[in-house]
Amino acid sequence: MIRSQETRHRAVAVLRMLGVTAAYYLSGRLGLLRQVGVEGAVVTPLWPPTGISLAALLYLGAGVWPGIALGALLTVVTLGGTLSAAGVGIAAANTLAPVCACAALRAVGFRTELDRLRDGVALVFLGAMGGMLVSATVGTATLMLGGDLGVRQFGQVWSAWWAGDVMGVLMVTPLLLVVRRARLPRADDRWVEASALAVVAVGATIVATRSPLSMLYLLFPVLVWAALRFQLAGSAPCALLMSVMAIVAGTGGVGPFAGHPVLEVMLNLTVLNGCVALTALLLAAIVTEHNNIRRETELACEELAALVEELAPRRDTGGRSDGPADPPRPV
Repeated sequence: MIRSQETRHRAVAVLRMLGVTAAYYLSGRLGLLRQVGVEGAVVTPLWPPTGISLAALLYLGAGVWPGIALGALLTVVTLGGTLSAAGVGIAAANTLAPVCACAALRAVGFRTELDRLRDGVALVFLGAMGGMLVSATVGTATLMLGGDLGVRQFGQVWSAWWAGDVMGVLMVTPLLLVVRRARLPRADDRWVEASALAVVAVGATIVATRSPLSMLYLLFPVLVWAALRFQLAGSAPCALLMSVMAIVAGTGGVGPFAGHPVLEVMLNLTVLNGCVALTALLLAAIVTEHNNIRRETELACEELAALVEELAPRRDTGGRSDGPADPPRPV
């Protein structure tokens, strides 16, 4: 019996790692559909595998890191055609970065529910901006030491690499955190408002990313609506939709991105996607925390009212008190 349980646990662990590998590889292939070249290096404005890797570590534990490493190796081999020393270094960097980010989040008591402002801030500054320094620095240094990148190009490639990894965490990880808590919708859910939000989000994003009039600011009222009314369940999908459509427009050179060089487009996409992610994540966390505090306050008031009612002296129908009688007054 003990051996069968151990075998079952090992089989489940292997299946989890293979699932993480498949998710990493497939999301990497999707990310490479919009790859751009910066000083001879291949980068993407949004690298989804980093977000998937961090979410897998938060959900399944640090034991799934071999699946991340295998997925990174397969992606590097697919991109380069062969496995070289530089490819191994890049795969190691892409594995180490989410592991460090997960360790930093665990150290500060991060909760995957993202129901506190401190959790949103931790994900932004520790999980994304801080953790992805590892992948960008080690990966770019590996290219430079291998002779594929010059010293002068280090800064530009490093910036593009770091921005793509950061966007992967900010856009993909919150969405996976929401999907884990997904439930079947009830009949009394706000179907009409949710449908209207979806239609408006798609329409506003198309206009903002395809119009040559530079109307990207149209995205933010939709994000505020989604965060205020649906919290992370509404703002995370909207943010990912806006980011993906902006990347498609930017790499295609249409709309407000037409006629701009690659580095300028990458900078604009990074700023836009960063603002979208921060607005969606932090505002949703603030609203969720406020709602939780309100519910806890209401519950405390109800319990206090019930306690007061229980301790108060009761009177029967004749107006006599069930409690102790008043002491006689002196004549």
